[in-house]
Amino acid sequence: TKLINCLIHFYKRDFVMSGTYYFVIVGHNDNPLFEVEFSSSGREVRKDDHRHLNQFIAHAALDLVDEHMLRTPNMYLKIVDKFNEWFVSAFVTASRQRFIMLHDLKNEDGIKSFFSEMYETYIKQVMNPFYSINTPIKSVHFEKKAQFYGRKFLTG
Repeated sequence: TKLINCLIHFYKRDFVMSGTYYFVIVGHNDNPLFEVEFSSSGREVRKDDHRHLNQFIAHAALDLVDEHMLRTPNMYLKIVDKFNEWFVSAFVTASRQRFIMLHDLKNEDGIKSFFSEMYETYIKQVMNPFYSINTPIKSVHFEKKAQFYGRKFLTG
């Protein structure tokens, strides 16, 4: 707990929390398949900026996502957890891949729209014969789509 609080203090000191989002697609073996961060603060989010804390929070929420997944037929699970100022929203695909969104502002409509568009993009990625399911997504096209939808629904 001390380590987590220390990481959070470090994170808050170096990064203003306003409209910050971290999106990850988690595979069947709890492995991250794709990660991206968005910020509406006007500055570019550095790719490795405190990613370890985001990964920790997202991974800690996986059990709660799995519990919610069993209790509802909906793919969009809304907010499933809260860790300090971070909310954790989730979406589960038909193949049981989990989309996790960490965010510091409530934006249910935007997050739901983002998840829907990313699900469609993910389906197209999975249908690609050169992609192996449950492996990291390294497609530049996929990354650009995620950035576009992030600006459109989350930070725009």
